[in-house]
Amino acid sequence: MENKVESIWNGTPTLSDLEWMNQDTLAQSLHIRVTEIGSNFLKGTMPVDERTKQPFGLLHGGASVALAETLGSIASWLAVNRELFIGVGIEINANHVKAVTSGIVTAICKPIHIGGRNHVWDVKIYNDKNELCCVSRFTCTIVQKNKLA
Repeated sequence: MENKVESIWNGTPTLSDLEWMNQDTLAQSLHIRVTEIGSNFLKGTMPVDERTKQPFGLLHGGASVALAETLGSIASWLAVNRELFIGVGIEINANHVKAVTSGIVTAICKPIHIGGRNHVWDVKIYNDKNELCCVSRFTCTIVQKNKLA
């Protein structure tokens, strides 16, 4: 018997649905890309280069947090009625457990809680050797688009 995971997304989003989201954003500056939409996860990448390193040559913790928040925000947006709502970050934490000096890091964003006005996401970031480098928990609150101004 096959265990099929029901999709957590509103509708059937594709990577092409997300292409506009990086335009003129921090994600564009850091070269963050969503690379896969699974039924219950998002996967994205970010290079470890001059844009994302701190002065001592290591991946900057803030860049890892930006990757985690980017994926979590997109995930919340995909889980709600996209015509009416967006997810806005209200809290994030990160534990940096392994230094990264080069290559590409890959983040996997999965839900801890999706419901009501808050979404909580677990984001794990891995290096090129598939070693865990950062663990983050991100909370979004869901707001109406017409209430943003």
